Amino acid sequence: MAQIVRESRCRCGQVRCEAVGAPIISAICYCQDCQAGGQKIEALPDAPPVRDADGGTPYLTYRDDRFTCVAGAALLHGQRLHNAAPTQRFVATCCNTGMFLKFGPGHWVSAYRLRFGDDAPALELRSKVASRHSELPLPTDLPVYRGFPLRLFWRLLTSRLAMAAAR
Repeated sequence: MAQIVRESRCRCGQVRCEAVGAPIISAICYCQDCQAGGQKIEALPDAPPVRDADGGTPYLTYRDDRFTCVAGAALLHGQRLHNAAPTQRFVATCCNTGMFLKFGPGHWVSAYRLRFGDDAPALELRSKVASRHSELPLPTDLPVYRGFPLRLFWRLLTSRLAMAAAR
């Protein structure tokens, strides 16, 4: 059976990425870094949103070996919240679209879910809601975790093992 291939794209279409297979997780993060990084990207001229109305950042997280920039890689610019930050957020400079982030020591890429359009799989959970700053009521449509849930760490571990086994 063929793997699902999902395409994410910047607003103007010059930068395109492909994600193969099911994501490790499809979640909304409210950690301080995701909120600050999202604000920084959204402050760029004419930048489309990367966060939801309540400040959460929806992601599709993929193994490094299952996520590739297939067009416009030279247009991607990485930015960090500070020089020593392990996370780098990549923005398509052609239209200031936040595309994905890469956690330096990790084996995964978290792509902004909004870049996948209608092709994005359903969300599974909301994490780090203890850091949420919104005045809006917390939606009750998904499981909610004050921190990062154990299932996230379990999936990251099993995805790393699968990479090592070349599956």
